[in-house]
Amino acid sequence: MKHWLCALSLALLLPSASAQEVDYLSFATEDEANSTEIFSRASPAVVFVTNKALRRDLFSLNVHEIPRGSGTGFVWDPSGLIVTNFHVIAGAHRLTVTLQDRSEYDAEVIGVAPEKDLAVLRIQDPPAGLTTLPLGDSSELSVGRKVLAIGNPFGLDTTLTTGVVSALGREIRAPGNRTIRGVIQTDAAINPGNSGGPLLNSMGQLVGVNTAIYSPSGASAGIGFAIPVNTVREVVPQLISYGRIQRPSLGLELASDRWIRRYRIEGLPVVRVFPGLPADRAGIRGAYRNARGEILLGDIITAVDGEAVRSNDDYLSLIEQHEPGDTVTITLRRGDERREVSVKLSDSE
Repeated sequence: MKHWLCALSLALLLPSASAQEVDYLSFATEDEANSTEIFSRASPAVVFVTNKALRRDLFSLNVHEIPRGSGTGFVWDPSGLIVTNFHVIAGAHRLTVTLQDRSEYDAEVIGVAPEKDLAVLRIQDPPAGLTTLPLGDSSELSVGRKVLAIGNPFGLDTTLTTGVVSALGREIRAPGNRTIRGVIQTDAAINPGNSGGPLLNSMGQLVGVNTAIYSPSGASAGIGFAIPVNTVREVVPQLISYGRIQRPSLGLELASDRWIRRYRIEGLPVVRVFPGLPADRAGIRGAYRNARGEILLGDIITAVDGEAVRSNDDYLSLIEQHEPGDTVTITLRRGDERREVSVKLSDSE
């Protein structure tokens, strides 16, 4: 209101200019001009993703297709590749992508990474000349830097909100209860429907993918989170090539976190070891049956490279820091004996 009144006062001081002749854009600040320019360049790359599911009518027993949810995405490649959040497309029977010109296309899932809340779609028969977003570097962000979010909150398409980086290095929970680390916190308004949309810096570069809000009411409370673009750079090419994240492997199966909590076990019990893979070659032992048919615990993993592990998420996060061929030190407990073994990681199972 204050800025509007200032502009009105300036207009009244110019008697030779009619209301129609006053160029209000001339009173815009540099920040306003920057926001307008970024929105104009970036919005054609932002898409509306609709998740449709099947539901059976309780009376007629006929099966109908109904909207299950919606969110945002953005064009990753002119060939029709779209990046969005995994939770936007989870459980879909059919997915549609609507471009800025309101043209609608069916989309297929190319790859998903629930542990990072990312997914890649491909629209069928994409039009020529799709707009993409330049990629920034999230490691260069600092608290206070300006950011802009474009999305479709509550189904209102192509909405711009602005704010700053409120904090860096946050952690949030992804579908499947995995921890996403290094997350960007922003006060740019993010509401339901913004999920999967781009977070941009003041140069119009992609610095994050909006993914979650913290709010008791489910609406924006000034605390939004975005997956950093440096994580997106690593994950998306893997989803395009393999359909999932390729992580190094020890070749073993661990007990579930629920089972571990139920029996109050410190560490991660090894359920089974796959023959011929690194854990087997290192002599790690899984659960086994004794002569009376009772199931007994084998090795319990308590640390990876000296870092304590208390959940599957802890274990996977430490393993994912390595590449196939790296050697890790696994600390085990076998009965009352504590031991360490060196294991050379193999390709993903």
